[in-house]
Amino acid sequence: MQRYSTLSLVKNAVSHHEGWAQAWRSPDLKAEYDVVVIGGGGHGLATAYYLAKEHGIAKVAVLEAGWIGGGNTGRNTTVVRSNYLFPESAAFYDFSLKLFEGMSQELNFNVMLRQAGMLTLLHSRHDVEVMRRNINAMHMNGVDADWINVAEVAKLAPGINVGPEARYPIKGGILQKRGGVARHDGVAWGYARAADSLGVDIIQQCAVTGFDIKAGAVQGVQTSRGVIRTKKVAIAVAGHSSVLADMAGFRLPVSSMALQACVSEPLKPVFDAAVMSPALGVYISQSDKGELVMGGGLDLYPSYAQRGNVGTLEHVIAGVIELFPNLSRVKLMRQWAGIVDIVHDSSPIIGHTPVEGMYINCGFGTGGFKATPAGGWTMAHTVAHDKPHKLNEAFSLKRFETGAFIDEMGAAGISH
Repeated sequence: MQRYSTLSLVKNAVSHHEGWAQAWRSPDLKAEYDVVVIGGGGHGLATAYYLAKEHGIAKVAVLEAGWIGGGNTGRNTTVVRSNYLFPESAAFYDFSLKLFEGMSQELNFNVMLRQAGMLTLLHSRHDVEVMRRNINAMHMNGVDADWINVAEVAKLAPGINVGPEARYPIKGGILQKRGGVARHDGVAWGYARAADSLGVDIIQQCAVTGFDIKAGAVQGVQTSRGVIRTKKVAIAVAGHSSVLADMAGFRLPVSSMALQACVSEPLKPVFDAAVMSPALGVYISQSDKGELVMGGGLDLYPSYAQRGNVGTLEHVIAGVIELFPNLSRVKLMRQWAGIVDIVHDSSPIIGHTPVEGMYINCGFGTGGFKATPAGGWTMAHTVAHDKPHKLNEAFSLKRFETGAFIDEMGAAGISH
């Protein structure tokens, strides 16, 4: 066994990792690329990876204004699931979940997927009636979902308030056993390392400042580090999608809002499953480090602030304590917000834009993380073949002209 002296341990503890092998390169920006991907989060990195691996297009640059995974990828609550209502949504998100299931092996990087289940709580007769219909739709779409009773809910979520005195009595639940959580940083780092190994250039600290567009077709990208010539641009910047669209001269049916979350101090294992209560507007899971990860609904006003507000935080904590009274004295450790892109029908936009050669991946709202692999996979297919894959053809911008919405919020109450 290799032994280290006290001096060696102290020296390495205060070092800046000099001499450590980089997980991916920091190359110079080239003058021309076959494809430029804007956005160094999960969706952008996945797009670049699948362009290189599935379609043999390796002369790709990923441009990130900050650092890899520093946007919504590092500011979400890591839930993965596919229990959607409409066939288009179910097929897309279940494909994404299947990619998550093989991701650690695919990327040779542990993304810490823990499929302990996604439990949706039912609090009223109305909830029960609606969810009985929804679970039938899920089964028809080939998505796994089980109806569980109150005793099974209590077993899955120890400490949950199932007593008759509860303000929101629990009538049962819907469990997707394949749902769960994954490590958000691991997903970003895994895709970055794998894309880099295939020749993709990942350029951090490189902000896009404009586009060169002639006769309605993209010719290049203007950045803070120079101009890049390219005939194809893929945009995957979540809450800043409308900003990039404005630079390119078109509008998106997208609003940017803050979505808050918070974590508690680390605790011993409390429960494995991720628990969601649509009636209370909160959800909670426990991370591998023991932190309780909690979140709720949107701050319902346009914003690019990443700090959120006290009112939403109070609502989330009140809901969590109603569900789990034994957590009332647990201390919060930190709170944050991400900027999400909200679309009228709570479904994504993946495909062509009005500018020839420019494609966009946006509109995932509060659920972009769970869609990371499918978003990147379908975006790469669309860019490579200049036409959508069957999985994303219904999620084009054209639906806002035709009215062929996929309204998950209106039909199932699923806002993300």
